[in-house]
Amino acid sequence: MQLASIEGNRQRLDGGAMFGNCPRPVWERWAPPDEKNRIALACRALLVQEPGGRNVLLEAGIGAFFEPKLRERFGVEEEGHVLVESLAARGLSPADVDVVVLSHLHFDHAGGLLTAWSKDAPLGLVFPEASYVVGAEAWARAKKPHARDRASFIPELQGLLEGTGRLEIVSADASRTLGGAYRFSFSSGHTPGLMLTRVEGWARGPITFLGDLVPGTPWVHLPITMGYDRFPELLIEEKEALLSRVIAEEGWVFYTHDPKVAASRVARDDKGKLGPVEALERLG
Repeated sequence: MQLASIEGNRQRLDGGAMFGNCPRPVWERWAPPDEKNRIALACRALLVQEPGGRNVLLEAGIGAFFEPKLRERFGVEEEGHVLVESLAARGLSPADVDVVVLSHLHFDHAGGLLTAWSKDAPLGLVFPEASYVVGAEAWARAKKPHARDRASFIPELQGLLEGTGRLEIVSADASRTLGGAYRFSFSSGHTPGLMLTRVEGWARGPITFLGDLVPGTPWVHLPITMGYDRFPELLIEEKEALLSRVIAEEGWVFYTHDPKVAASRVARDDKGKLGPVEALERLG
Protein backbone atom coordinates (compact mmCIF):
# COMPACT_ATOMS: atom_id res chain seq x y z
CA MET A 1 0.00 0.00 0.00
CA GLN A 2 1.12 3.51 -0.82
CA LEU A 3 -0.60 6.19 1.27
CA ALA A 4 -0.83 9.91 0.59
CA SER A 5 -2.62 12.77 2.31
CA ILE A 6 -4.60 14.76 -0.25
CA GLU A 7 -5.44 18.34 0.61
CA GLY A 8 -8.86 19.70 -0.25
CA ASN A 9 -10.43 23.12 0.15
CA ARG A 10 -9.70 24.66 3.53
CA GLN A 11 -12.33 26.07 5.82
CA ARG A 12 -12.66 28.43 8.78
CA LEU A 13 -15.27 27.74 11.46
CA ASP A 14 -16.13 29.29 14.79
CA GLY A 15 -13.58 28.18 17.38
CA GLY A 16 -16.11 27.94 20.18
CA ALA A 17 -18.27 25.59 18.12
CA MET A 18 -15.28 23.43 17.25
CA PHE A 19 -14.17 23.10 20.88
CA GLY A 20 -17.53 22.76 22.62
CA ASN A 21 -17.32 23.48 26.34
CA CYS A 22 -13.55 23.93 26.34
CA PRO A 23 -12.77 27.53 27.49
CA ARG A 24 -11.37 29.87 24.89
CA PRO A 25 -8.15 30.63 26.86
CA VAL A 26 -7.37 26.93 26.52
CA TRP A 27 -8.33 26.22 22.92
CA GLU A 28 -6.89 29.40 21.44
CA ARG A 29 -3.42 28.15 22.39
CA TRP A 30 -3.96 25.20 20.03
CA ALA A 31 -5.90 27.03 17.32
CA PRO A 32 -5.49 30.84 17.23
CA PRO A 33 -8.74 32.44 15.97
CA ASP A 34 -9.06 35.21 13.41
CA GLU A 35 -10.95 38.47 13.88
CA LYS A 36 -14.26 36.61 13.35
CA ASN A 37 -13.41 34.02 16.03
CA ARG A 38 -12.87 31.37 13.34
CA ILE A 39 -10.09 28.80 13.33
CA ALA A 40 -8.29 27.28 10.34
CA LEU A 41 -9.31 23.75 9.38
CA ALA A 42 -8.14 21.35 6.71
CA CYS A 43 -10.54 19.11 4.79
CA ARG A 44 -8.05 16.36 3.99
CA ALA A 45 -8.55 13.01 2.26
CA LEU A 46 -6.46 9.85 2.48
CA LEU A 47 -5.44 8.23 -0.81
CA VAL A 48 -4.66 4.52 -0.73
CA GLN A 49 -2.87 3.23 -3.83
CA GLU A 50 -2.99 -0.55 -3.79
CA PRO A 51 -0.32 -2.82 -5.29
CA GLY A 52 -2.76 -3.91 -8.01
CA GLY A 53 -3.24 -0.33 -9.17
CA ARG A 54 -6.58 0.48 -7.57
CA ASN A 55 -6.95 3.98 -6.10
CA VAL A 56 -9.11 4.28 -2.99
CA LEU A 57 -9.98 7.70 -1.58
CA LEU A 58 -11.12 8.03 2.02
CA GLU A 59 -13.46 11.01 1.98
CA ALA A 60 -13.52 14.00 -0.32
CA GLY A 61 -13.48 17.10 1.88
CA ILE A 62 -15.75 20.10 1.50
CA GLY A 63 -15.02 20.75 -2.18
CA ALA A 64 -16.21 23.81 -4.09
CA PHE A 65 -19.92 23.14 -4.62
CA PHE A 66 -21.20 26.08 -2.56
CA GLU A 67 -22.47 29.17 -4.31
CA PRO A 68 -20.42 32.28 -3.40
CA LYS A 69 -22.74 33.46 -0.61
CA LEU A 70 -22.66 30.09 1.15
CA ARG A 71 -18.95 29.68 0.52
CA GLU A 72 -18.43 32.87 2.51
CA ARG A 73 -20.86 31.81 5.23
CA PHE A 74 -19.13 28.49 5.79
CA GLY A 75 -15.62 29.89 5.54
CA VAL A 76 -14.45 27.96 2.47
CA GLU A 77 -11.20 29.60 1.48
CA GLU A 78 -10.66 28.67 -2.19
CA GLU A 79 -12.97 28.96 -5.20
CA GLY A 80 -11.44 26.10 -7.20
CA HIS A 81 -11.76 22.38 -6.46
CA VAL A 82 -8.55 21.89 -4.48
CA LEU A 83 -9.01 18.12 -4.03
CA VAL A 84 -9.04 17.62 -7.80
CA GLU A 85 -5.98 19.86 -8.13
CA SER A 86 -4.15 17.90 -5.42
CA LEU A 87 -4.89 14.61 -7.15
CA ALA A 88 -3.67 16.07 -10.44
CA ALA A 89 -0.41 17.01 -8.75
CA ARG A 90 0.05 13.29 -8.08
CA GLY A 91 -0.73 12.41 -11.69
CA LEU A 92 -4.31 11.28 -11.08
CA SER A 93 -7.43 12.46 -12.86
CA PRO A 94 -10.91 12.10 -11.31
CA ALA A 95 -11.47 9.09 -13.57
CA ASP A 96 -8.52 7.34 -11.89
CA VAL A 97 -10.31 7.17 -8.53
CA ASP A 98 -11.85 3.70 -8.22
CA VAL A 99 -13.50 3.78 -4.78
CA VAL A 100 -14.53 6.55 -2.38
CA VAL A 101 -15.19 5.68 1.27
CA LEU A 102 -17.29 8.11 3.30
CA SER A 103 -17.32 8.23 7.09
CA HIS A 104 -20.60 10.15 6.89
CA LEU A 105 -22.31 12.59 4.55
CA HIS A 106 -21.88 16.00 6.18
CA PHE A 107 -20.94 18.52 3.52
CA ASP A 108 -17.40 19.09 4.81
CA HIS A 109 -16.65 15.39 4.25
CA ALA A 110 -18.69 14.65 1.11
CA GLY A 111 -18.96 17.98 -0.72
CA GLY A 112 -15.78 17.22 -2.65
CA LEU A 113 -17.67 14.50 -4.52
CA LEU A 114 -19.45 17.26 -6.41
CA THR A 115 -18.36 19.47 -9.25
CA ALA A 116 -17.48 23.08 -8.51
CA TRP A 117 -20.36 25.53 -8.39
CA SER A 118 -21.42 27.13 -11.64
CA LYS A 119 -24.42 29.38 -12.22
CA ASP A 120 -24.83 27.73 -15.62
CA ALA A 121 -24.72 24.03 -14.72
CA PRO A 122 -26.28 21.72 -12.12
CA LEU A 123 -24.17 19.84 -9.63
CA GLY A 124 -22.71 16.53 -10.77
CA LEU A 125 -20.30 13.93 -9.45
CA VAL A 126 -16.59 14.57 -9.92
CA PHE A 127 -15.45 10.93 -10.00
CA PRO A 128 -17.11 9.31 -13.05
CA GLU A 129 -15.88 5.74 -12.53
CA ALA A 130 -15.84 5.46 -8.75
CA SER A 131 -17.77 3.10 -6.51
CA TYR A 132 -18.95 4.55 -3.20
CA VAL A 133 -18.98 2.95 0.25
CA VAL A 134 -20.98 4.43 3.14
CA GLY A 135 -22.37 3.07 6.40
CA ALA A 136 -26.05 2.20 6.62
CA GLU A 137 -26.83 4.36 9.64
CA ALA A 138 -25.00 7.37 8.23
CA TRP A 139 -26.86 6.89 4.94
CA ALA A 140 -30.22 6.76 6.73
CA ARG A 141 -29.37 9.97 8.61
CA ALA A 142 -28.53 11.74 5.35
CA LYS A 143 -31.79 10.60 3.79
CA LYS A 144 -33.80 11.71 6.81
CA PRO A 145 -31.80 14.24 8.85
CA HIS A 146 -32.75 15.65 12.22
CA ALA A 147 -33.65 19.33 12.50
CA ARG A 148 -30.39 19.85 14.41
CA ASP A 149 -28.15 18.77 11.52
CA ARG A 150 -30.32 19.12 8.42
CA ALA A 151 -28.17 21.99 7.17
CA SER A 152 -25.09 19.73 7.29
CA PHE A 153 -26.29 17.60 4.37
CA ILE A 154 -26.42 18.18 0.61
CA PRO A 155 -29.94 17.28 -0.59
CA GLU A 156 -28.87 16.45 -4.16
CA LEU A 157 -26.01 14.15 -3.20
CA GLN A 158 -27.87 11.01 -2.17
CA GLY A 159 -29.76 10.80 -5.47
CA LEU A 160 -26.58 11.29 -7.46
CA LEU A 161 -24.83 8.48 -5.57
CA GLU A 162 -27.76 6.11 -6.01
CA GLY A 163 -27.86 6.95 -9.70
CA THR A 164 -24.37 5.58 -10.28
CA GLY A 165 -25.44 2.01 -9.52
CA ARG A 166 -22.10 1.68 -7.70
CA LEU A 167 -23.15 2.52 -4.15
CA GLU A 168 -22.49 0.00 -1.38
CA ILE A 169 -24.23 0.62 1.93
CA VAL A 170 -22.56 -1.39 4.69
CA SER A 171 -23.65 -2.35 8.19
CA ALA A 172 -20.89 -4.85 9.02
CA ASP A 173 -17.17 -4.37 9.63
CA ALA A 174 -16.16 -5.13 6.04
CA SER A 175 -17.08 -4.24 2.47
CA ARG A 176 -17.37 -6.47 -0.58
CA THR A 177 -16.19 -3.53 -2.70
CA LEU A 178 -13.03 -2.90 -0.69
CA GLY A 179 -11.97 -6.36 0.44
CA GLY A 180 -10.01 -7.62 3.42
CA ALA A 181 -7.46 -4.83 3.87
CA TYR A 182 -10.17 -2.48 5.13
CA ARG A 183 -12.16 -2.85 8.35
CA PHE A 184 -14.77 -0.57 9.88
CA SER A 185 -15.84 0.43 13.35
CA PHE A 186 -18.80 2.69 14.06
CA SER A 187 -19.41 5.63 16.36
CA SER A 188 -22.54 7.63 17.18
CA GLY A 189 -21.26 10.37 19.48
CA HIS A 190 -20.80 12.83 16.60
CA THR A 191 -23.49 11.62 14.20
CA PRO A 192 -25.34 8.32 13.84
CA GLY A 193 -23.18 5.60 12.33
CA LEU A 194 -19.95 7.52 11.77
CA MET A 195 -17.82 4.93 9.93
CA LEU A 196 -14.13 4.78 10.85
CA THR A 197 -11.93 2.92 8.38
CA ARG A 198 -8.85 0.95 9.40
CA VAL A 199 -6.42 0.21 6.56
CA GLU A 200 -3.86 -2.61 6.65
CA GLY A 201 -0.87 -3.05 4.38
CA TRP A 202 0.99 0.22 4.93
CA ALA A 203 4.68 -0.33 5.67
CA ARG A 204 4.50 1.69 8.91
CA GLY A 205 1.55 -0.30 10.29
CA PRO A 206 -2.26 -0.13 10.31
CA ILE A 207 -3.80 3.32 10.04
CA THR A 208 -7.29 4.42 11.09
CA PHE A 209 -9.15 7.31 9.48
CA LEU A 210 -10.65 9.16 12.45
CA GLY A 211 -13.13 11.43 10.69
CA ASP A 212 -15.02 13.62 13.15
CA LEU A 213 -14.46 11.30 16.11
CA VAL A 214 -11.08 13.06 16.44
CA PRO A 215 -10.91 15.90 13.88
CA GLY A 216 -7.36 16.95 14.77
CA THR A 217 -4.60 16.60 17.33
CA PRO A 218 -6.17 18.80 20.08
CA TRP A 219 -9.19 16.49 20.17
CA VAL A 220 -7.06 13.44 20.98
CA HIS A 221 -7.26 14.66 24.59
CA LEU A 222 -10.34 12.81 25.86
CA PRO A 223 -12.40 15.70 27.34
CA ILE A 224 -12.16 17.81 24.17
CA THR A 225 -15.26 17.52 21.99
CA MET A 226 -17.06 19.70 19.45
CA GLY A 227 -20.24 21.66 19.87
CA TYR A 228 -21.41 19.80 16.76
CA ASP A 229 -21.25 16.42 18.55
CA ARG A 230 -24.70 15.07 19.40
CA PHE A 231 -23.63 12.99 22.43
CA PRO A 232 -20.27 14.27 23.78
CA GLU A 233 -20.09 11.83 26.69
CA LEU A 234 -20.67 8.87 24.37
CA LEU A 235 -18.09 10.26 21.95
CA ILE A 236 -15.49 10.41 24.71
CA GLU A 237 -16.09 6.75 25.53
CA GLU A 238 -15.89 5.77 21.85
CA LYS A 239 -12.74 7.83 21.40
CA GLU A 240 -11.00 6.20 24.34
CA ALA A 241 -11.88 2.70 23.11
CA LEU A 242 -10.67 3.31 19.57
CA LEU A 243 -7.46 5.11 20.53
CA SER A 244 -6.66 2.41 23.09
CA ARG A 245 -6.92 -0.14 20.30
CA VAL A 246 -4.63 1.92 18.09
CA ILE A 247 -2.03 2.12 20.85
CA ALA A 248 -2.24 -1.63 21.50
CA GLU A 249 -1.65 -2.47 17.85
CA GLU A 250 1.08 0.18 17.48
CA GLY A 251 -0.92 1.78 14.72
CA TRP A 252 -1.39 5.23 13.25
CA VAL A 253 -4.30 7.65 13.00
CA PHE A 254 -5.24 10.04 10.20
CA TYR A 255 -6.72 13.49 10.80
CA THR A 256 -9.02 15.11 8.27
CA HIS A 257 -9.37 18.59 9.84
CA ASP A 258 -6.03 19.32 11.49
CA PRO A 259 -4.44 22.23 9.56
CA LYS A 260 -0.87 21.11 10.31
CA VAL A 261 -0.83 17.36 11.03
CA ALA A 262 -2.04 14.64 8.68
CA ALA A 263 -1.20 11.59 10.80
CA SER A 264 0.40 10.49 14.03
CA ARG A 265 0.74 7.74 16.54
CA VAL A 266 -1.04 8.06 19.89
CA ALA A 267 0.39 7.47 23.35
CA ARG A 268 -0.40 7.97 27.03
CA ASP A 269 1.86 10.13 29.17
CA ASP A 270 2.91 9.26 32.71
CA LYS A 271 -0.43 10.59 33.99
CA GLY A 272 -2.44 8.51 31.52
CA LYS A 273 -3.37 11.46 29.29
CA LEU A 274 -3.74 10.60 25.60
CA GLY A 275 -1.85 12.66 23.07
CA PRO A 276 -0.37 12.56 19.56
CA VAL A 277 3.26 11.48 19.03
CA GLU A 278 5.43 11.16 15.90
CA ALA A 279 3.23 13.69 14.09
CA LEU A 280 3.53 13.84 10.29
CA GLU A 281 2.65 16.96 8.34
CA ARG A 282 1.81 14.89 5.27
CA LEU A 283 1.86 11.37 3.91
CA GLY A 284 3.32 10.41 0.56
